Amino acid sequence: MKPIYVGLCGVGTVGGGTATVLKRNAEEIARRAGRPITVKMAASRDLARAREVCGSDVEIIDDALAIARHPDIDIVVELIGGTTVAKDLVLTAIEHGKHVVTANKKLIAEYGNEIFARAQEKGVIVAFEAAVAGGIPVIKALREGLTANRIEWVAGIINGTSNFILTEMRDKGAAFADVLAEAQRLGYAEADPTFDIEGHDAAHKLTIMSAIAFGIPVQFDKAYLEGISKLQAADIKYAQELGYRIKLLGVTRRRDTGIELRVAPTLIPAKRLIANVDGVMNAVLVKGDAVGATMYYGPGAGAEPTASSVIADLVDITRLHTADPEHRVPHLAFQPSQLADLPILPIGEVESCYYLRLNARDQTGVLADVTRILADQQISVDAMLQRPNDATSDDGHDDVVIITHLAIEKNVDAALAKIEALDTINGKIVKLRLEHLNG
Repeated sequence: MKPIYVGLCGVGTVGGGTATVLKRNAEEIARRAGRPITVKMAASRDLARAREVCGSDVEIIDDALAIARHPDIDIVVELIGGTTVAKDLVLTAIEHGKHVVTANKKLIAEYGNEIFARAQEKGVIVAFEAAVAGGIPVIKALREGLTANRIEWVAGIINGTSNFILTEMRDKGAAFADVLAEAQRLGYAEADPTFDIEGHDAAHKLTIMSAIAFGIPVQFDKAYLEGISKLQAADIKYAQELGYRIKLLGVTRRRDTGIELRVAPTLIPAKRLIANVDGVMNAVLVKGDAVGATMYYGPGAGAEPTASSVIADLVDITRLHTADPEHRVPHLAFQPSQLADLPILPIGEVESCYYLRLNARDQTGVLADVTRILADQQISVDAMLQRPNDATSDDGHDDVVIITHLAIEKNVDAALAKIEALDTINGKIVKLRLEHLNG
């Protein structure tokens, strides 16, 4: 049977891994797909490296758009990254009737609505399993495996760099800046790590999962982002004393008034399986009404793990190549005409439990004042911890850590403003969210 011809655009880490795995497992992949999947052309700025990786039987060029227009190419694989050349490439490929596979979470999270609409018009598939959590097939699970469920929430550790930093801070009691430097030395963090440590990467991935879980358009611009750069070792230590671990967690939850979509450092009970996902590994927890809580764990990056997801998409498209477009799995799981117009809730409307750390004067009545202010805002206390702070204990101040029950964030913020105004409270209060994730 005639092979499916692939144009590989970008022969970097993931592109090289894709070419390598396609060659190594060619027979097995063909048996699954029903026909061979062959890289016919590849585009790269480094022509010599691309030739070395792809082999002499692949035509190597430096113009990705030429691949998108080439009449012999059936599927264009976009592994360039970014949203400039990559967007032009994907839209050009769609315009020329090509199916597209991409690992580009930023592109899908920010321009997915436009891309999917164009693909729908042209009757082609845009597949993006590798855009979320590397080698973990979580998009497939959300779009197909859990299709009987009304998804209630999705929570994920979906940035390996941040997870490595938080793991090291916990295990070594080290400061953020020291661990970041170590992560950069090991190659886990970029020279400019902002995209990872401030939550942008995780929010792109969460935006995509939220759209699939709830049948809404992708809306990255409405996601709430809070990174880990201001997180202090003291809070990791206190969280552990109370039985929690802090992770950079993406949470999207369906509520009666809309959808929560947020990424922030978050406490999780240490006994939860997802709280024990350490180092550069990723995990996603999905709660469906029929199945309950299911977890997907594995490497969130890397050449061959991500290539695994790219090639899974290639196999899916090959199987569906001649299928009626109306009978394919929709890009965002729900039929395009059935996407819901649910609002993304502002962070003030989020409902969560909270970790609060305040530096308070050690005298009678202080905690009574604090708990009264919390109660006035309908916030109840679940647990409390008082410890001397090395920097302030000499002047009669202690750290007081409070864990709350469920509360609305705007109420918590109003209470904190009043507590900070007390003359017995020293400085700003640290506020972190807490998710029990107990299904």
